[in-house]
Amino acid sequence: MDVDSENQRVRGTKRKANEALSSSPAGPRRIKALDQNVVNKIAAGEIIVAPVHALKELIENSVDAGATSIEVLVKDGGLKLLQITDNGHGINRDDLPILCERFTTSKLQQFEDLAAIGTYGFRGEALASVSHIAHLTVTTKTKDSNCAWRAVYSDGKLVPPKPGMSADPKPVAGKQGTQITVEDLFYNVPSRRRAFRSVAEEYSKILDIYGDADLGVSTSSIASTVDRIRNIHGSAVANELLSVQVSDKQLGFKATGLVSSANYSVKKTALLLFINHRSVESSLVKKNVEATYALFLPKGGHPFVYLSIEIEPHRVDVNVHPTKREVNFLHEDEIVEKITEQIRKQLAAVDTSRSYLTQTLIPGGGNNAPLASDKSSQPQISTHVKGTSSGIGKSLQAKKPYENNLNRVDARAQKITTLLKQQNSLCIEVGDERILEEPREWQEFHYKTLKRLRADVRESMHNGLCEVFRDHTFVGIVDESRRLAAIQHGVKLYLVDYAAVSFELFYQVGLSDFGNFGTIKLDPPLEIRDLLQIAAEQEKQIRAHDDVIMGDSEESTFDWDEAIDTTTSLLIDKRAMLLDYFNMTITEEGTIYTLPLLVKGYLPSMGKLPTFLLRLGPNVDWTSELECFESMLREIAGWYVPEMLPSSLAPVANDPVGGEGADINLESRKEELVNALENVLFPLFRKRLVPPKSLLAHVSEVANLKGLYRIFERC
Repeated sequence: MDVDSENQRVRGTKRKANEALSSSPAGPRRIKALDQNVVNKIAAGEIIVAPVHALKELIENSVDAGATSIEVLVKDGGLKLLQITDNGHGINRDDLPILCERFTTSKLQQFEDLAAIGTYGFRGEALASVSHIAHLTVTTKTKDSNCAWRAVYSDGKLVPPKPGMSADPKPVAGKQGTQITVEDLFYNVPSRRRAFRSVAEEYSKILDIYGDADLGVSTSSIASTVDRIRNIHGSAVANELLSVQVSDKQLGFKATGLVSSANYSVKKTALLLFINHRSVESSLVKKNVEATYALFLPKGGHPFVYLSIEIEPHRVDVNVHPTKREVNFLHEDEIVEKITEQIRKQLAAVDTSRSYLTQTLIPGGGNNAPLASDKSSQPQISTHVKGTSSGIGKSLQAKKPYENNLNRVDARAQKITTLLKQQNSLCIEVGDERILEEPREWQEFHYKTLKRLRADVRESMHNGLCEVFRDHTFVGIVDESRRLAAIQHGVKLYLVDYAAVSFELFYQVGLSDFGNFGTIKLDPPLEIRDLLQIAAEQEKQIRAHDDVIMGDSEESTFDWDEAIDTTTSLLIDKRAMLLDYFNMTITEEGTIYTLPLLVKGYLPSMGKLPTFLLRLGPNVDWTSELECFESMLREIAGWYVPEMLPSSLAPVANDPVGGEGADINLESRKEELVNALENVLFPLFRKRLVPPKSLLAHVSEVANLKGLYRIFERC
């Protein structure tokens, strides 16, 4: 039998553009209004994505109705049957005809009511959406009604339960409350119905949110939040919870929460987030919480976090998502930052002991059993094995790791050198400078420019470098003249340009601690003009040296005196801003008394101070707020970068001591540099650095244990 191949088309194939145009009349297509049934089905697909979303909407309606008991019946993962029965206020009989029409609700009268909405639902779309994609039956009874009323809906309207019967609600026996029965979900949307992998998967999604079906969820009205978490999520997490409380009147929020300690971790973050008692999701909160716990949990571990945030209603916009899964609120970044900072403090305050599962790496080390009398003092480790009894022996036998995969150092372990030099006083004197670390009230600056700069830092983060610096072990300085250091991460050895990394660290510290820097007090104070004169002389010598190398004999015509006068006047004019934001105290006469302290225990090189002040004139954009903050913080970061020291074999130029004294001075500076890098800067890299992609050019892998084993195997 011959079939015309051109007329036969495989089901589901798309027409090409030229075919579609050829089949349509010439000229532009006319715009027509969609059929209302099509509109309703499209809207229903946005709100009811899966059975769990339908169940969420219906349970929220029950809670808004004042229900204290809710029963849920599920069949085939909710696709065949969803039944919710509550003991709430019920629905009036007169309201049943419009119950499933779109945008019919008892919780909202006008748009301005959204500013102070206190219910879970308000759109009036949930039941309407369900009625367009399922068979919906509602049975309800109010306190004043003599009987219950049952109504059947389809496509938002009342329909007769059987052909030939009336569509009006029927009186039936029932108790106070409402029972909603949803049958054959997505029966008229076959593409959506086929998209579900299995009924078991949809059922597991429901259990993840609403608990074990066998035990049910039953809580007392006087039960605490910890008791409810214990009832639903188990005692393992409930026993490791820490209380978190933070509030800010200026930002208009109050947050309370329960977070797991460092002794508890799971494979996936469990975040229960409520904003104004509404269950929502927030990728920003989840990302910041996980970043906070990354400093305390082992690799691959994730926390349990219950967080309830109460924000003034006029600061929250709940009308941003069809399913009300997300909300927007003012000062989101600042609120999340305050909450995660409080979580970090709570974790650090109780981080005195940890529980770990251990394995024996030394052959034969597991054969030494503790004495019977010492059993009470030994840590108890419980092992849970899943499977049949025949596989228990194999699962308990740890595989012997290959030697080229063993990491013999712990990034969190202290070296003995870190205990040799300890600063016990709050006032550290270095030469004629004094660092003051006086307690002061933290100030918040809610500038859009700062938010943008901080967002740029987060967007430029490189995940691979972040992991390397977070879990690295400092090995030592390789070359002080080139400012190179070696670090170890896992079984790899890296060469790091610590000048470039320090620059990024101090810039980010400046952004996060903006306006809250410590104080370096100069005693005696210094004249800006004298410092700028020193910097100008240094620049003249450098340029003269470069001209000799390049063979340029022409004398420079640059007016250094004018540059010094201009920079001095500029710094004096901007002294108020420099004091408020950067803790630089400058008098009208041009005397500088204080400088910013970014990091405790680390003092920047005062030999670089003249050049730092001279660069503030031409290199800082004083006309734009964003560019001014960014360029000023980068100049401060450049000043804080550790100085470049000459090698021990090279002569020390311009050293007034000379001879043996020069060697002693250089060795002393090197010792201070090693101490600062090992005990201050590299630990800060681990805790505070958000490495950008630009640092990839300054971090090089120089050795890999696996690669070395391959080389030795060939020998």
